[in-house]
Amino acid sequence: MSRFLSPEAARLAPYTPGEQPQDQPYIKLNTNESPFLPSPQVVEALSREEVEKLYLYSDPTCAHLVGALARRYKLQPENVLPANGSDEVLAFAFRAFCGQGRPVAYPDITYSFYRSQAALFGLDARMIPLREDFTLHVEDYLDFPGTIVIANPNAPTGIAVPRSHIQHLLEADPDRVVIVDEAYVDFGAESCVPLIPRYDNLLVTQTMSKSRSLAGGRVGYALGSGELIAALNRVKYSFNPYNVNRLSILAGAAAVEDDEYFQACTAAIRETRTRTVAALETLGFSALPSSANFVFARHGRLSGRELYETLKENGILVRWFDADRIRDFIRITIGSRAQMAALVEQLTHLLEV
Repeated sequence: MSRFLSPEAARLAPYTPGEQPQDQPYIKLNTNESPFLPSPQVVEALSREEVEKLYLYSDPTCAHLVGALARRYKLQPENVLPANGSDEVLAFAFRAFCGQGRPVAYPDITYSFYRSQAALFGLDARMIPLREDFTLHVEDYLDFPGTIVIANPNAPTGIAVPRSHIQHLLEADPDRVVIVDEAYVDFGAESCVPLIPRYDNLLVTQTMSKSRSLAGGRVGYALGSGELIAALNRVKYSFNPYNVNRLSILAGAAAVEDDEYFQACTAAIRETRTRTVAALETLGFSALPSSANFVFARHGRLSGRELYETLKENGILVRWFDADRIRDFIRITIGSRAQMAALVEQLTHLLEV
């Protein structure tokens, strides 16, 4: 560790991204990417003429993308803030709505980026345990006096919370911001976006990395009241005004506008998820009920580490978390039918040995 590192930086808890090994070809089922190419409209939007404009700064207001998102969600432009992936939106939100006298709460088993952001900003953070069956109950958060962050569906469990439950949380304390991270909402959960006109303490974050096949484009966004979005912009313009590049603005807008392609891709993922869970259960796995583009599963005969390591040795990457309560699980991204068939074949062989 560098002797120049500040004490504050030394105390950070950096987020660990999914593996991206380059030593051999892998079937990548570890980072929840889409198995589908971006919409053809995205490819068409990224013309040579637009690429040649990269010598110019991007529009800091992202007006083209904001307009597309506002139309898609039936909101006003002042209710939308695009960013460099939803991780950046979350970072802005942690800085804007948490701090001195305003702690933050999130589940003990959830997206670990929340813990990283709490450490980065030196926040008073409380982790509230999920129930024994890994479900989140909003009753456990009702008396918390600060900002609440809920991934819905949750990661890595894939379990969703009904919108009515989050509505109850919003109404319990109108002076408390509730951030709902909907990175996986398009695969079967209820979005809280329809609640935005009624609750000025609701901030919804979404991403185009999963359901719109733009993981490499880094396009995320926040949806909320004009007051909340203005607060996020205050942080953004204090940090990185040109946070979304020219090509990602175009790609994001084109992806949002191709609703037919979006619907086809998400429907295919849901269908493949159902088939995969059935195949896993036939092999003796148990899987948590998932509303995401992944499943969280375990097997009584093999530990999560053994499953992860053996699959990797055979060219298939899944995600394993060396953490309390979930060490026996592996998280499996739902890929193409061919990829999932290869996974099931490999697991069948492994369990026969």
